[in-house]
Amino acid sequence: MKSPVVKRSIVIAGHKTSVSLEDAFWDSLKEIAAGRRLTLSDLVATIDSSRTQGNLSSAIRLFVLDYYRGHAAGGRPHGSNERTGAGAPVA
Repeated sequence: MKSPVVKRSIVIAGHKTSVSLEDAFWDSLKEIAAGRRLTLSDLVATIDSSRTQGNLSSAIRLFVLDYYRGHAAGGRPHGSNERTGAGAPVA
């Protein structure tokens, strides 16, 4: 099953940028942001400011993957990713 890539504009630190992600990642990102009581832009800004390499779309995908891996392991979601350095402690 192929999910089309959707490009959306996000404001990060007062600057508009475009991010291309599959619908499943957009949905997951919104769910994580809501759980943390953050706006989508705030969560993406946190991921962006914490990444050490790669592009923003890749950093977001890795962040979402790491978050749900934490859930699957039965623990609290990590909320950060060693590969991107993205994330913040889960409240």
